[in-house]
Amino acid sequence: MWGIGKSRSNLGKWLDQKGLEQQDLAKIANVSKNTVTKACSDEDYIPRQDVMKKLLKAIRKVDPQAKMSDFWDM
Repeated sequence: MWGIGKSRSNLGKWLDQKGLEQQDLAKIANVSKNTVTKACSDEDYIPRQDVMKKLLKAIRKVDPQAKMSDFWDM
């Protein structure tokens, strides 16, 4: 199972549930692996607007109904 023993944000939990890896999301979204790691592990982290849009665009390739509010408190 993915994510065992890790502190996970909503994005991290979503990736675990879908069986996706952080590096895959980073590649599709064209953002750094460090950015995705922070977004997946730090519940208080809110990415910059441009990064958030890139991540959401990549997420919607898997789940077209996904919204920003599913992952980050706005």
